Amino acid sequence: MFSIFSGFILTLIAYLIAKPINKRLPQVPLLIIGMFLVIGLLLLFGIPYERYHQDMNLIFSHLLGYVTVALAIPLAAMRYDDLPLKAILGILVFASISAVALPMGLAYALHMAEPTVLAFATRAVTTPIAINIAELLQSPVSVVILIVILSGTIGAAFSSIILRNIKDERATGLALGLAAHAIGAAQAWQSGPVAGRYAAFGMAVNAVFTAIWLPSFILMLR
Repeated sequence: MFSIFSGFILTLIAYLIAKPINKRLPQVPLLIIGMFLVIGLLLLFGIPYERYHQDMNLIFSHLLGYVTVALAIPLAAMRYDDLPLKAILGILVFASISAVALPMGLAYALHMAEPTVLAFATRAVTTPIAINIAELLQSPVSVVILIVILSGTIGAAFSSIILRNIKDERATGLALGLAAHAIGAAQAWQSGPVAGRYAAFGMAVNAVFTAIWLPSFILMLR
């Protein structure tokens, strides 16, 4: 019988195997390596994914909220006295609005249903907040989770190519936090503590800002 304990051990083994692989292939995000290893282990042991998801989804979803809040801890170590507030504010507003408008526009152009179009609006924020926004907008939560995870995975996977000429860790960290939220923040921490803190800062501030203006704007239009 597959149990929560077995699923946890399987996930932990995948993570421990993924760590040394990621050191040899730093351009591939650790979470992506771990994800494929989990899939491989499930196939190896003949465990249906539906059973793994059923047993592990509740605990992982519960822990995800704590992990997201815990990202605020490194923000206390940041220096805010030399933070370019005007530039950061401009980047935040542009990143939040464009991350909502572009995916929604593409979904609308492809003639998707209204709930699916609204699901794409949550692409900009991390999973726990995206789920709350989806419930307010009455969007399919499963689609929202898929969109958020895929966008974070793709953003983190291509970050080493897109940001290869940017040497400022603050800029790379902020970009990863804004574009790839939690997965991007995890990728930034592998680059260094400065990049990690700015990624956590960008992800947290963008999530709060988007969670305020997006539902209010959509509900006002209805």
